[in-house]
Amino acid sequence: MRSGDRLPWGTLTGIRPAKVAEKLLLSGKNEESTLQKLIKTYKVRPDKAALCMETAQASIKLRKTLAPRDVALYLGIPFCPTRCAYCSFVSNSVERSFNMIEPFIETLMQEIETMSGLVNELGLRIIAVYIGGGTPTSLSEDVLESVMSALADSFDFSNLREYTVEAGRPDTITEQKLEIITRFGAKRICINPQSMSADVLSNIRRNHSPEDVFNAVKLVRKTGAVMNMDIIAGLPGDTPAGFSKTLDTVVELAPENITVHTLSLKKGSRIMLESTTIPGGTEVGEMLDYAALRLRESGYAPYYVYRQKYISGGFENTGWSKPGHEGIYNICMMEELCTVLALGGGGVTKLVTTDGRIERIFNAKYPREYIIMTDKMKDKIGRIREDAISI
Repeated sequence: MRSGDRLPWGTLTGIRPAKVAEKLLLSGKNEESTLQKLIKTYKVRPDKAALCMETAQASIKLRKTLAPRDVALYLGIPFCPTRCAYCSFVSNSVERSFNMIEPFIETLMQEIETMSGLVNELGLRIIAVYIGGGTPTSLSEDVLESVMSALADSFDFSNLREYTVEAGRPDTITEQKLEIITRFGAKRICINPQSMSADVLSNIRRNHSPEDVFNAVKLVRKTGAVMNMDIIAGLPGDTPAGFSKTLDTVVELAPENITVHTLSLKKGSRIMLESTTIPGGTEVGEMLDYAALRLRESGYAPYYVYRQKYISGGFENTGWSKPGHEGIYNICMMEELCTVLALGGGGVTKLVTTDGRIERIFNAKYPREYIIMTDKMKDKIGRIREDAISI
């Protein structure tokens, strides 16, 4: 604040700003008074306050459709073709960790069997499934099929409203993998170019080209699946003009969802260890302003928003969607609307009780630790069972 610039989110420091607006709206406040509360009390910039309001309304709309015992299921595959320069997630290069894939999958199969038994015992209804990572499609066709087959055989998906698979790296997508994904019921697929600039992709060590993105989109479109595409504002070597070109290209591809992330400078990422030119807060602000304008003009609306530590310019990450294509899992997870049961490496089970209490249970972060997590798995199942009456 010393520079005289107004912080985009004012005094709101949490990662879920929409929760503030949602709480006010659910308490009986009308939209205008809630908006003014955000602007005047919390010093949120008017455009961000409006963004907060829209995402809160999307959360409230979904909340009304949820029933007790509704849960989401997350499955984490912590392997990628290579590690991106900005990445601080738990992911391992397939090339370097190939020998861990088989024992990891064996452990995952055990966890699937154990968790499915508990879900059936407790009478929980799975309404959304999200297979993320890492990059699930970095697995071979045979291994990917075995995982998705195990899920289908083990869990009751008769109440499923959404099934998402991250095929984030376009260079991992094949027609056969997409056939497997859609055959087992996943109808929402994520392709994450992050940038459509070859130079920026090189800067962040993603070993794919813009052409790979176009080819992946064509393959996904053949399946008839709903598509999400992620891009990042503030990447090394990018500019507002370059980012705008990326966004324009993605909009022309017409995915049902577009997620606009802002670069977060996390410890452990290559960016923090290398001498790299990163756009400043003013430039990032220009990128996000353009994104909001262009996306709204193109028929997209924001449906969830979250913030992270060390995020460039103090901004946010926002999911945008065409009407009727709001991501159920994303809203449930971010706004903590229902319990999320997590399987796999780095998965975080989030128990959301009817009295508003939230308990998190963490799976082992790294594949090697996950493979030997037998005792922790038993402890997790016990804790879920204890809280089951309140889910």
